[in-house]
Amino acid sequence: MTTAFPHPMRLPVIAAPMFLVSGPELVIAACKAGIGGAFPTPNCRTVADLDAWMGQITDALSPGDGPWVANLITHSTNARLAEDLALVAQYKPPIVITALGSPKPVMETVKAYGGLVFADVVNMALAKKAADAGVDGLACISAGAGGHTGHLSPFAFVSAVREFFDGWLTIGGGIADGAGVAGAIAAGADMVYMGTPASWLKPSLRAAGMDPDALGGPITRDYSGDAAHKRWRDIWAAGQGLQKVGAVEPTAVVVDRLEAEYRAAAARFAGLTAPRSAAA
Repeated sequence: MTTAFPHPMRLPVIAAPMFLVSGPELVIAACKAGIGGAFPTPNCRTVADLDAWMGQITDALSPGDGPWVANLITHSTNARLAEDLALVAQYKPPIVITALGSPKPVMETVKAYGGLVFADVVNMALAKKAADAGVDGLACISAGAGGHTGHLSPFAFVSAVREFFDGWLTIGGGIADGAGVAGAIAAGADMVYMGTPASWLKPSLRAAGMDPDALGGPITRDYSGDAAHKRWRDIWAAGQGLQKVGAVEPTAVVVDRLEAEYRAAAARFAGLTAPRSAAA
């Protein structure tokens, strides 16, 4: 993009909307730290809960904080979409990211109050459909992400999407530190998704009665569970960035470190690409 992003951000990072993990506390902490904070509306089990969460978030944030983001499931199976969208119209999240369906159902509502619509996409076909629908941005979920992930390399995805889309581009998938953020921006993205704050695979498997060290092969993401242990609720997935997690830390501390890493990576890149004199 050749224009500045319309919302203040200390770093081009959105704390990704994580199912059963992201809540108002994480969203507020992320925005207060100067990045975007997102949550999926299905994390609220009722419309009343969603009303309370959105009220808590908007009451806590001030001008200058990072933008908060509502992630809406627009698939036809989401019977609550109209009610969720009514609350979106009331609380006016600066960014709405749609997932698992067309962004068209939210466009009129969000555009009416000046919000931005991003579409969560996992492949080129979906990216083209969302671009044709007129979204402001795409959230390209790539190999290495922890949720409903795609299979393309983040760099390949960015490159291919930039052939036909000049809107805001967010990329997610195994970006685990500030250097990764800088690399994604250098490759053509405007922002990155970062998640997996504390979603450990092995403990959830043990709690579900499985031994992760004796499964007879590599641990995959397709856990069907059983009658007592449901996938996503009891058996958790995590992105490849999990390998960088060494401690449970406050969001502000994580963002401070990300900024230092990001600035260092940018300086290194500038130094490596600076023109050199003939004498040198």
